[in-house]
Amino acid sequence: MQGSSTNPAAYITFTLHSHLPYVVHHGTWPHGLDWLHEAAAETYIPLLRVFTDLEKAGAALKANISLSPILLEQLSHPTFQEEFPKYLQQKIEAAQKDEQQFVAKGELHKASVAQFWQRFFSEAMGNFDSLDRNIVGAFKHFYDIGSIEIITCGATHGYFALLGTDASIQAQVRVGVETHERFFGRRPRGIWLPECAYRPRGEWRYPVYLNGATPTKAVMMRAGIEEILDANGLEYFFVDTHMVEKRAMFSPYELLAGNRPIATEYEGGEALASFYRPYWADTPGSAQKHKVSFFTRDPKTGIQVWSGDSGYPGDPNYLEFHKKHWPGGHRYWRVTQSKADLGSKQEYDPYAALARTHDHAQHFAGLAHHVLLDTATPGDGQPPILCAPFDAELFGHWWFEGPEFLKSLALQLSHPGSQIKLTTAGEYLDKFPPSGFLSLPEGSWGKNGTHEVWLNHDTEWTWKNIYPSEFAVQQVVERGLWRTDGLAERLVKQICRELLLLESSDWQFLITTGAARDYAEERFITHLEQLRTLLAIYQHYESKRKLPAGGMETLANIEERDSIFPGLTPQVYV
Repeated sequence: MQGSSTNPAAYITFTLHSHLPYVVHHGTWPHGLDWLHEAAAETYIPLLRVFTDLEKAGAALKANISLSPILLEQLSHPTFQEEFPKYLQQKIEAAQKDEQQFVAKGELHKASVAQFWQRFFSEAMGNFDSLDRNIVGAFKHFYDIGSIEIITCGATHGYFALLGTDASIQAQVRVGVETHERFFGRRPRGIWLPECAYRPRGEWRYPVYLNGATPTKAVMMRAGIEEILDANGLEYFFVDTHMVEKRAMFSPYELLAGNRPIATEYEGGEALASFYRPYWADTPGSAQKHKVSFFTRDPKTGIQVWSGDSGYPGDPNYLEFHKKHWPGGHRYWRVTQSKADLGSKQEYDPYAALARTHDHAQHFAGLAHHVLLDTATPGDGQPPILCAPFDAELFGHWWFEGPEFLKSLALQLSHPGSQIKLTTAGEYLDKFPPSGFLSLPEGSWGKNGTHEVWLNHDTEWTWKNIYPSEFAVQQVVERGLWRTDGLAERLVKQICRELLLLESSDWQFLITTGAARDYAEERFITHLEQLRTLLAIYQHYESKRKLPAGGMETLANIEERDSIFPGLTPQVYV
C-alpha cells in the first residue's frame, strides 16, 4: 500500500487524557495543590511548547487532547493562577541551593543539572507570564487553528459504569459538554470516558449491599453509555484493546442503508473486529440506532510508550522519576536500569536523554508502519488508523522526556514522503465514517479490564454512600422548588456540586493503589459530610421556608471552598 502525506496510506491518532481531581482549597503538599502545580510545570506547559515549536515548523501533533472539566476549572481558578508562580520560584530557588551544595562538594556534573532545573522552571515561569497566566486559553489557540482537537470528559471524572442512575451519568456528561462550550466557544465532538469504563444497555443491580437508605428499585434497566453520549451530541469515545479482542458481534437489527458489517482480521476463516478502524457502538435491545463511534487502543505500540520496564521510558538515559534530592525535590539521576535499586542510579545527562527521544520517535514510526501497512489489512480501500491513547501526565511528569518524543515523532511523520499521517479522531471520521456496528462488553482500561480498581473490599464503603446520595439528590431536584425560589436554587446547585465531587473516580483509585489513601478517604468523607449538611439545610428550608440557624454561613463557606462549575443548574439531573 502506497501513500503520501497528502494522500496517506494510514493514520495515527494520539489521545492525551489530562485530568486531576479537584485539589484547589483542599491541601497543598504532599497532597493537594502541588499535584496541579507539578502537572502544569512538567506536562501542560511543556506540551504547549511542543505545539508552539511544531506550529513554527509547519507541523502539528494533531492529537485529541482531553481536558477534563474539573481540570479546566482548576487551571482557570484565581488561586492556581496566583500560587503557581510561587511554586515555580520555590523550585528555582531550590535548584540554586542544590547547585551551591554540589559545587561545594565538587560534584560538578550534578551542579550542571541543577542549572538545567533552574532554566527549566524559569522557562515555565516565562511561558506562564507570556500566556497571561491562561493555560486553557493557550490550548484553545491550538484547538482553533486545528493543530489539536480538544475533547471533554465526565464533569468530575465520575466512573460511569458504576454510577447508580442514568441521571448521574447524564449530569456528568452534560456538565462536561457545557463546561467545554464555556471555555472553548463550541461543543465537543468526542469524550474520554473516565477510566475508559463502558457499560452496555441492560439490567443492572447495585453491586454492593445497601442499608435502609437504599433506593427502593434494586434492579433496573439501564441505558448503554453510547445512548447517553448520543443524547448529548457526542460523536466518539475510546476503548481499551480487550473490549474488541473478541469475535465481531454486529448489530442484530438492519444496518444503516448501504452499510454492512466490516471485520478486517480473520482467524480460522471467521471474521474478527479490527483494532484499526472505528465502529459505531451497538445498542442491543434498542430500536434506535445511535451513531456514536469508538476507537480501540492499539496493543502493539502502546506498551512502547507507557511501560517503564519494556518501553521507551525505561531507557537507561532517561530521568529517574522516583529518586529525588531533598528538600527541593529535584531529580539528578537517570534510570540506569529499570529494576535497579535507587542507590545504584547514575547521574542524569539531559542532553544524552534528549538524543534518545529522536531514536525512539524513529523506532515508533517504524513500528507503526509495520502495524498499519504490513498487518492491518482493511481490504475495502479505507486507510487504517492506529489509536494511541495515554494519560497526558505520562508525558513530562512521569516520563520527563516524553513531550520531546512527541515533537520528534510529529516532525518525522510530517515529512512529505511519509506514508502515515497524524490526524485527530474527528478529522478521520469526517473522511472515513464507520461502516458497521459492533457491540461492546462491560469493562475498563483498569487492572484485568474490569472495575476492580474502583470497586473492591477497600472501596465498597464509598459506593454504599454514593448510591443513597444520588437518590437523595435526585429526589430534591425532582421536587422542583429550585425552579421558582432563588435561595432554594442556590442550595440545590451546591448540593449538585458536592455530589459531582463525591463521584470522582480518583478517590477509589487513590485508595486502591495506596498512592494517597488517607488523603482520598478524607476528601471523600469531606464531600459526603458537606452534602449531608446541605441536604439537611435544604430540607429545613423546604418545610419552613427559612434557613436554620447558621445555615447561610455554612452554605457560603462550602460555596467558597468548592466553587466549581459556576453555570451549573439542577436541570442537568432532569
